[in-house]
Amino acid sequence: MARWCAEQGWPVHPLATGRKTPAANCPACKDKHHSPSECACIPAGRPCHGFHAATTSTARIDAWWSDHPSWGVGVACGGADLIVIDIDAHAATVPDRSRLLPGIAIHDSVNLEGLASGFDTLALLAALRGRPNPAEDDTTLRVRTPSGGLHVWYLNPHPAIRFRCSTGSSRKVALAWQVDIRADGGYIVAPATRTTHGTYRREGPAYLPASLPEWLGEELVRTGHTIPRPTAGSRPGSQRSRRSRTPVRAHRVLDPLLLEVAECAATPEGAAFTEKLNKAAYTAGGLAAAGHLDEGAARALLREAAEIARPWQSARNERIIDDALAAGSARALHLEGRS
Repeated sequence: MARWCAEQGWPVHPLATGRKTPAANCPACKDKHHSPSECACIPAGRPCHGFHAATTSTARIDAWWSDHPSWGVGVACGGADLIVIDIDAHAATVPDRSRLLPGIAIHDSVNLEGLASGFDTLALLAALRGRPNPAEDDTTLRVRTPSGGLHVWYLNPHPAIRFRCSTGSSRKVALAWQVDIRADGGYIVAPATRTTHGTYRREGPAYLPASLPEWLGEELVRTGHTIPRPTAGSRPGSQRSRRSRTPVRAHRVLDPLLLEVAECAATPEGAAFTEKLNKAAYTAGGLAAAGHLDEGAARALLREAAEIARPWQSARNERIIDDALAAGSARALHLEGRS
């Protein structure tokens, strides 16, 4: 399956045996925080950093899966220009009708009795728009998940417009309750991948993704899924470079703060994410101003931690990092006396 995906032009990366999460990093990458773009493992052919290592290289794919034939297959959505509608059917308390379809007021006359999953909210969205239900779209690749959910695969018809990932439980960026979006900055499990809970199985006649319906693209734009293009001067101070005098000691200060940011991934709401990212970026700015860290490297670490925790709000993450780095840079943080 990995080779077949690569033949479609979809970059792939290994998933841990029996799981839907990426294979573990090498020991060196486990023990230190660094940006995937600066990691020597990826060009060396090691599958570290999940979808960042995704490739269409037949030689690399053969090497990975020959050594670990039980690994599953993940597809990097951004590199493949894929937008996948991930419909969940988890047992959960149904929220107030105001949160079922973000930005759409559902009139009290609409009977919601029996609504229990993402299948229902997506069908409701399609009905309100007078459009076909994507869950029933047999013109595109659909994959049934072991938990009873459904992945509806689409190709981005306008590659110049990039879309972010989101979770259906988010109060900020979401298409519908229990409907996640997998796009740039994320990956999707390839069909035929086996986990301890079951196999991801293709459903219906289509083997390949169709183009994303225009109305769905409009809904993604409406709900804030587009990723703004960076503009000149949007990252003040990013070109400044200082030679790090004490990077090890600086990382002893910064790394615990980065870990707190990344660990917010386990709590979609109420984790004080903004405060933690602000604190980490402010500290990084002070360390860079004192010459203990390279500001560009610190920014990359902050961005990586933020994307792990809140991948659906990349633009907001950037603003927090920019503002806090600038504020921290105005007050150098010296490490004398710290151990």
